[in-house]
Amino acid sequence: MSLTVAVQMDPLEDIAISGDSSFALMLAAQARGHRLFEYQVGSLAWQGGGDVPERLTAWARPVTVQREAGRHFTAGDYRLLDLAADADVVLMRQDPPFDLAYISAAFLLDRLKGRTLVVNDPREVVNAPEKMLVLDYARFMPPTLIARRLDDIRAFHAQHGAIVVKPLHGNGGKAIFKVEADGANLSALSEMFDNAWPEPHMVQAFLPEVAAGDKRIVLIDGEVAGAINRKPGAGEFRSNLARGGSAEAATLTPREEEICAALGPDLKRRGLVFVGIDVIGGEYLTEINVTSPTGIVAIDAFYGTDTAARIWDAIERRHAAMAGG
Repeated sequence: MSLTVAVQMDPLEDIAISGDSSFALMLAAQARGHRLFEYQVGSLAWQGGGDVPERLTAWARPVTVQREAGRHFTAGDYRLLDLAADADVVLMRQDPPFDLAYISAAFLLDRLKGRTLVVNDPREVVNAPEKMLVLDYARFMPPTLIARRLDDIRAFHAQHGAIVVKPLHGNGGKAIFKVEADGANLSALSEMFDNAWPEPHMVQAFLPEVAAGDKRIVLIDGEVAGAINRKPGAGEFRSNLARGGSAEAATLTPREEEICAALGPDLKRRGLVFVGIDVIGGEYLTEINVTSPTGIVAIDAFYGTDTAARIWDAIERRHAAMAGG
């Protein structure tokens, strides 16, 4: 069955197709005969009230995609797309930050429930920011503090030595700082974080194991689809590919299998179809990425798999169940 798929994403013109997971999902959808539309989150509009039926629309354009750098898509004219009447599936794939704009868009998309399938489930995305959902699985985490008060951070540092400080709703390895055991600049760093972000900050014991890599494990409807190990670049402790890290093939440790088995059923129940979790040292769970996970292109390159196709298998099953058939 052919579906109409609306992809809420960052501008298609700007993506790097060689490693972009959203682009891989679009290619896989098109290969199945699904019709693609692309729109930016800022064009979402809800209207209703009184006797007027509610309606959620986006200013969208039909697109076809091809793996050809510099000529990776062609587009038709923009039109007003009714996301309930005209779309079967919405892929929520714009990059964070996970801020009020992101949350507001997710709440609007949640209005489509029962009419159009949104992946990942927008209400659960709001309920599961990457560095907060992980707290439900604290037994797998490294020593962690979420706090804003400098005295709390100093006490945690005194207990654990070298620490890492990062924004609670950051992404892509941005603004992650290591504070050495001597605590130099800790107060200045805390002051900078306080000025930049109103929420508390995440502080974790530094794990020397990160030098050997930070594993990204992709789960589809709660099942492991593959993993890569991301190693920091020269002079870095951050292993994110966006921060200069490199990827290598990886298998799961028994501890990682235990982590995935614990998370999987909950992720599936929540409607979090495509999730990427991060594990350091084969043991410590640090994030559960649900907003716009990445990594499937690298996984497929190492293993010859088709993870995007597996994601579409899961989406199509969910859509059929929602449609009653």
